[in-house]
Amino acid sequence: MTIVIDDVAKVFDAGDEDVVAINGVSLAIAKHEFVALVGPSGCGKSTLLRLVVGLVKPSRGRVAIDGAPVVDPRADTGIVFQAPTLLPWATILDNVLFPMKLMGRMDARALKQARALLRLTGLEGFEKRYPRELSGGMQQRAGICRALVHDPEILLMDEPFGALDALTREEMTLELLRIWSERPKTILFVTHSIPEAVILADRVVVMSPRPGRIAEIVDVPLPRPRSFAQEADPVFQDRTQHIRTLIFGRDRLAA
Repeated sequence: MTIVIDDVAKVFDAGDEDVVAINGVSLAIAKHEFVALVGPSGCGKSTLLRLVVGLVKPSRGRVAIDGAPVVDPRADTGIVFQAPTLLPWATILDNVLFPMKLMGRMDARALKQARALLRLTGLEGFEKRYPRELSGGMQQRAGICRALVHDPEILLMDEPFGALDALTREEMTLELLRIWSERPKTILFVTHSIPEAVILADRVVVMSPRPGRIAEIVDVPLPRPRSFAQEADPVFQDRTQHIRTLIFGRDRLAA
């Protein structure tokens, strides 16, 4: 499915004065494309993601999926947040199946899909465990399974690996690439990590400081499948350095 963001602005009422989170953002994301959003804190990355998922409405402009305006959360969209937000009293399998229960789609096919996702993400054998019994990385994998269990066409991810240690974060980055290659989705991925964005994405959208605008869209022509060994590739180094310059400025990087 395609996502079109057309001249979107979002203004929040902050009491004494309005806060313009994003302004004049236009972006088109093709079917099964992997797009990463990076930029300084407070630039509106998460706001843009919430506009696409339908959790908030634009103050101006239009967000559409396959030509249909986004007015509410859609069944064909999955979302993963920084914290896995698993239900502590439910088993991992029940957590993964939770969206199917909400949609009234609990049947043998749903159970088969949940078990297949757990197997795909290395969680087979942990179905009856509770979130407290799993590591942070394993909990995040369960959160990704939950977002994928209803087989959405679009996956929106808001800094899903931000709370993980460096090694687990790299492991989850490669895991996501593997899942995406086996079950293609249109992905919009918010991150503060420039290397993570370049390894993952077809294109990296660089946001300006608030009010957030698109400073530049950077293509990433690295071959797939990808790995962190490509950090030595001149293309990887060129793209990461260019994005850092866009965000921090040449003078600051040289200081």
